[in-house]
Amino acid sequence: MKTKHSVNGLWEHKVVFMTQAAMIGAIYVVLTLVFAPFSFGEIQVRISEALTILPLFTPAAIPGLFIGCLTANILGGAILPDIIFGSLATLAGAFFTYRLRQHPFLGPLPPIISNTIVVPLILYYGYGILLPIPLLMLQIGIGELLSCGLLGIIVYLALRRYRYRIFHFTDVS
Repeated sequence: MKTKHSVNGLWEHKVVFMTQAAMIGAIYVVLTLVFAPFSFGEIQVRISEALTILPLFTPAAIPGLFIGCLTANILGGAILPDIIFGSLATLAGAFFTYRLRQHPFLGPLPPIISNTIVVPLILYYGYGILLPIPLLMLQIGIGELLSCGLLGIIVYLALRRYRYRIFHFTDVS
């Protein structure tokens, strides 16, 4: 039988989870749209992708990043395949980053890999950018290395000291 305290604790946990997910999604959208010239196209360094490191701190980042990417792609005027598959690439990257939370410096790899594979195919087949797919993969991969790898690790190093204050009530590694 659940006590009043445990029920309140469960609700508090769910509210914190949803709030964190919403805040992460909103920040992702704002960063993507503020830096829109760098966020879309065959050469892109999507600053918001630095947030893909956040699943190392909280599972709430997984739906937050997915909804944030989905919303940013819609508001940014992306085509339907980009909205769907670009967002799913971010979701896959976030999920596997969460799975790597015991190895934080490997955390940027899943979003780098998923976006380097998926985004060039969207650019080629969806937007009709007729550059060779390996060249598109190289260009997107470099942008992902900068945003997820370099900026993501900077975000990780800045937040890890405060992770228990910022991400309390969630699964923190």
